[in-house]
Amino acid sequence: MKLPWLRLGVLSSLVLTRMQAQPPGPLPVPDRVIALYDSVPPGSECWDIEERTIFNTDVGIEFTQNVIRPSLMYFAAEPDKANGAAVVIAPGGGGVNLSIRIEGTDVAQQLNRAGVAAFVLKYRLVAHPVDSPMSKAYRRDSNGIVIERPQKGQSVLPMATADCERAVSWLRANASRFGCRPNRIGFIGFSAGGYLGCQLVNGPRESRPDLIAFIYGADSNLKPGSDAPPAFFACAFDDAGAIAQTMEVFDSWRKAMRPAELHVFQSGGHGFLVKGGGGDHVVDRFVEWIRTNGWLAKL
Repeated sequence: MKLPWLRLGVLSSLVLTRMQAQPPGPLPVPDRVIALYDSVPPGSECWDIEERTIFNTDVGIEFTQNVIRPSLMYFAAEPDKANGAAVVIAPGGGGVNLSIRIEGTDVAQQLNRAGVAAFVLKYRLVAHPVDSPMSKAYRRDSNGIVIERPQKGQSVLPMATADCERAVSWLRANASRFGCRPNRIGFIGFSAGGYLGCQLVNGPRESRPDLIAFIYGADSNLKPGSDAPPAFFACAFDDAGAIAQTMEVFDSWRKAMRPAELHVFQSGGHGFLVKGGGGDHVVDRFVEWIRTNGWLAKL
């Protein structure tokens, strides 16, 4: 992995407020879990780790870790509102965790209420030792190469990017099975998930979303082409690391004369965990934006 992807996770750990919260209950059960590969995907064959979801009481967030078999958790749109739109959701977590509820299943359920089919993506991550606390992932060098087993000598970023590409291309090819349109496949990425989404913008048509959202996560190296999808950007003014990158990438969309919308909330920090600054309602703003782009008209 390269440092920009990792840095987003570091920022998240610095701004999290200690909540000493209690688990809110089981995660919502998806309507279906879709394996993105028939077996263990290339590169992960020797990973002797086990996927787990833990609840961190200090920050009040569930984290999924040690993903070996990438998958999509499908949440169906409310039947009387279904409009043929579908969105892949990539939670953040610095490439070592997935914030599976607040940047995953919660977002899916909100999109479902707007008539959008939602697919929460569990992509490959830098592993945690099974006996480690949440913060102790395996060590990496300055280039993001893991220096301990079971991922020794590997960069996980290209694998996570491949999982995102496969998720979008698979969904586009199978859209009709879910009552969706292959030309209404969106992608919303949070923090590290947004950074991964950037890698899709100039890629092959089959894995390029029809619209894309970057929530406090963008790659400042991204230069969108003349056919880049409409883009939605959101971050907080007090998120020093993410705001600079977000503004830079938004400006690149403007220079490319591609449709884009930007929301900078006065407060919220990284992850919008500081409540009351407006970021609490970022998915509402995203839904309004996809409505503006004609995506919520029923079939």
